[in-house]
Order: sequence, then structure tokens, then C-alpha cells
Amino acid sequence: MRSFIPPHRTLMGPGPSDIYPQVLQALSRPTIGHLDPLFIQMMDELKSLLKYAFQTENEFTIALSAPGSAGMEACFVNLIEHGEKVIVCRNGVFGERMRQNVERCGGIAIVVDDEWGSPVSAQKLQNAVEEHSDAVAVAFVHAETSTGALSDAEALSKIARSEDMLVIVDAVTSLGGVPLKVDEWQLDAVYSGSQKCLSCTPGLSPLTFSSKAIAKIESRQHPVQSWFLDQSLVLGYWSGEGKRAYHHTAPVNSLYALHESLLLLQEEGLEQAWKRHADTHQRLKEGLTSLGINFVVDEEYRLPQLNAVYVPTGVDEALVRQRLLNEYNLEIGAGLGDLAGKAWRIGLMGYGARKENVALCLQALKEVLN
Repeated sequence: MRSFIPPHRTLMGPGPSDIYPQVLQALSRPTIGHLDPLFIQMMDELKSLLKYAFQTENEFTIALSAPGSAGMEACFVNLIEHGEKVIVCRNGVFGERMRQNVERCGGIAIVVDDEWGSPVSAQKLQNAVEEHSDAVAVAFVHAETSTGALSDAEALSKIARSEDMLVIVDAVTSLGGVPLKVDEWQLDAVYSGSQKCLSCTPGLSPLTFSSKAIAKIESRQHPVQSWFLDQSLVLGYWSGEGKRAYHHTAPVNSLYALHESLLLLQEEGLEQAWKRHADTHQRLKEGLTSLGINFVVDEEYRLPQLNAVYVPTGVDEALVRQRLLNEYNLEIGAGLGDLAGKAWRIGLMGYGARKENVALCLQALKEVLN
């Protein structure tokens, strides 16, 4: 065996995204202890940077030492107890995963279904909230990674709030790529991933809980069934002056990297980052349209950073992806679930939302399809 040295790929799939060079450099900095006073100081800065990214003043805003899927599970295991109803909006793979999380917590999932490629229907949610006013929470995916559809988080949250329900939101693909305003939209538990529009290494889940969510955790009748994901235990590590409670050995260098990526986001500015993703999407859209490739999602509801497109008739979608990888070192994603074998998912996330990436993708697709 020899050292593993991967090729240099251009990552334009559903994640991970291309990583900023500065973030890769941050990973190589000297490791210090996870209870070192200097590391704790860096953690405080990281919390502040995450608050900016989430647009929140929530005191409980952290980076979970696990990927976005664990961020999802952390929300449900902490906020849902046995027998409680949760209205789950399902319009793709990750809405279905929310449903499974609810049921694994012993909760009762009331499912609101929409077609793949469509946003969550506010009217359907309104009907469900009126019918199940005893539900404790509404859960939905803001940016459905399996289809590229963007739902109106502000409108959905308002409906949930009308019956004083908690609002649990999957923002794995939306954070840093499209507007996400946790406080203004009154979202209670929001989780994301480090490897999408933040262009950091995979393996971390930014997470924020409102004071209402924290109150729900503190009033639980039974302990959280997951020791590692029990956020009442993690809180002592991420907050407090001076000495912090030991919970686990944090991924020190990965948190350096997230700190760096969030600094880059702050330096660019959220509004400018949102605009860059939208502008790059427009370039890609024009090029794909000229190649006769159609989008899965209607333009009004499209995610600029995750473009789901139909595979042209008669084209072997897997062979095209294989050739792009082998001949151009370019990765695009396959379809998931109902779209498996029918669609490609082309990512323009974070550092990957650049004109040169769009140009490479369009030229490579043109040559392979011809």
C-alpha cells in the first residue's frame, strides 16, 4: 500500500462541493487540545460566525461534531417524545428521512405529501395544522437536495406558529446559498451541513435552537434516547465562561476549517453570496437550455445551487457521468428516489459557484452528449 493521493476533481454534484483553498490550508494547522483556552476562544468566534450565517441571535448555535444527517436526528431526538404528533412535509428523499426520524423517536408522523420537484404546499400544510392542532411540531426541508426544489420557509413557519407548534427545518443545502433568516421567520430548530454552500470539509452540522426549542428540551418527561446527540449535555461544552464541560473530543482541525469558511462567507457578505449563486445558476440555465436539457423544477421554485435536470431521451445517464469523471475529472450527481435514472443533479455550491465551473460543465456535457 501507498499513501492515498486523490485526483483533482471539479465537484459539481449534490455535495460535497469544491473546498476553498484557504479552508484546506486551515485543516493543516497545528492541532491543539479541544479544551485548550485558545480553542475555546475560537469556538466562541465560530458561534458568532454561525449566528451571522443563520441570521439568528440564538444562544444555542453550534457546530455538531457529525454530518447533517446527525443534525437532523439531533433535532428530532431532543424535541420529540413518545406519542407526540409531528406534521412532516414530504416532497423528496429528505422529507421522508424526517418521517423516519419521528417514528424512531416513538412519535406519530402526520405526512403532508407533494410531488417530487414541487415545493411544499402551504395550503396542504394549513389543512393538516387545522386537522391536527394537537401536533407539537411541523418539520420540512427548506431546500430539497433530491429534487432541487425550494420551499417557502417563512410562509410554512407562519402556519405552524398559528397553532404554537415548533418549526424544525432542514437547511442542509440552503445555508449560505439562498436567503435563510432564522429569527425573522421564527424557525425553532434548524440544521445544515458543512460540505454544501459553506464549502468546508464534510462531517460537521451547523445547528441552531431557539429559546422555545431549548424550553421544550428542558421540560422533557424522559431523557433523550441518544447520549451523544443529547444537546443538554453538549450545551456545557459550547457555552459558559472559562472552563467547559467535557463531552467528547471535538474534531479540532475540522472546526478550524469551518471557522475559515464562515470567515470567507462573512467577508463576501451573505447577500452577495446569495447573488453569486443566483447569477451562476443563470449562466448554467442558459447553457443547459441551449443543449436541450430541461429542468425538473419550475423556475419559480428552483434552487440556484442544486440543479436537477432530466436526462435527454436515449442517453445512458450513468455512462455520461462516468465519462465526465474519467475524461474531465468532473463530478455531477445521479437522481435519487423517484428521479433515479431519470435525472442529473448539478451543484453550484459555495466555492463551486464560479463561472469557470459552469463553462467546464457545459463544454464537457456538450462533447460527451455529441
